[in-house]
Amino acid sequence: MSAGHIAALIAAGAFVLLVILLAIPLIKLGRTLDEATVAIRKAHENSDPLLHGANDTITHVNTQLERVDGVTANVQQFSSNASALSSVFTATLGGPLVKTAAFSYGVSKARRARTASTPAGTAGNEAGSEADVLARRRHRRGRRTVAEGEQHRSSGDPGGVSLEPG
Repeated sequence: MSAGHIAALIAAGAFVLLVILLAIPLIKLGRTLDEATVAIRKAHENSDPLLHGANDTITHVNTQLERVDGVTANVQQFSSNASALSSVFTATLGGPLVKTAAFSYGVSKARRARTASTPAGTAGNEAGSEADVLARRRHRRGRRTVAEGEQHRSSGDPGGVSLEPG
């Protein structure tokens, strides 16, 4: 054997060793791809029932949405009818109702003013009635206010009301 033959044998051995070292990761990669293929198949088999269930659910939701659309349309129509009814009520009864309220307020205010201006006991009520008590209170307050105003004017206090030119 010559040196060339020995070099060829060494090169062949190194090449076999290289092929063996590269074959191990390739075999492991092949097993990994096989497992991935099996996992994808199982996922596909399990996803079909899920997709059919989702499709049924979406169909059911669409049916419910159609019902909700009908209800929404009815509510919108009811709302517009209520608005129109409110407008009619305001137009027909609102004006007279406001006038009646204003009239009753005016009558009650005039009655209170008349009760306050009559001396106690002459209003035709009992001496201890609530209207008499209120009239006496108003009468006393009026006297107190006038007396305080005169007191301020006589003391030169600027808080008093004076009609005389300064």
